[in-house]
Parts: sequence; structure tokens; C-alpha cells
Amino acid sequence: MKDARPVFLDLLAIRLPLPAAVSILHRVSGVLLFLASLYLLILLASSFGNETEFDQLKWDLGSPIHSTILWATLSLLSYHFVAGVRHLLMDLHIGESLKAGRIGSVLVLIVSLVLSVLCGVWIWL
Repeated sequence: MKDARPVFLDLLAIRLPLPAAVSILHRVSGVLLFLASLYLLILLASSFGNETEFDQLKWDLGSPIHSTILWATLSLLSYHFVAGVRHLLMDLHIGESLKAGRIGSVLVLIVSLVLSVLCGVWIWL
């Protein structure tokens, strides 16, 4: 008789292939971008006040905490954009093979890392 109880899956023991990890990170980056957009909307709303509030916001945005949050948001956006382009190409049946999927995943990680570094240079210099 077969046991009908649910099977416990240790998700940390499952080793995902790189294209699957890149796809999951694309979804996670989308959720985090949604949360980051709330932060950006709060900044936008605070910039609509009088001139004194705007000057205070400009001074606050120079702090390391705000700079780090803005860098993380831009890094998420660049990763999500690059991974989204990869998904769109796969929807057009470009790069669907196993080897092309691995190469595309590595390219997504490299390009998004380079864009993240460039965003950091742009924000902090």
C-alpha cells in the first residue's frame, strides 16, 4: 500500500540549474522593485512640498543610507531589465536550448553586475 502522506522536501538541498536560479531571481527582483517603488513614491511626494522641504530632501538623499537604497533599487532594476530581455528572447524562441540557456544566464549575471557597478559609480562619485 502506497503512503498518501505529503513528502517533506528540503528546498535547501535541491540544487537548481543556473537558468532556473536566474528565473527565480527575476521574480524576486520584481517583488523587491514593487516594494522599492513605494519608497521612491514617498521620496517623490516629499519633494512636492515647499522649497525648504525640497532642500531638506536633497540633503537627506546625500546620506549613505539613502544612497545605498537608491543603488540597490537601480541594481534591482538593471537585473530585472536584463533578465526580462532574456525572457522576451526566449519567448521568441531565441536561446531555448540547454547550452544557450546556460550562456544566457551567465550573460544576465555578468551584464547586471557591470550595470550595478556603473550605478554605484554614478551615485557615489
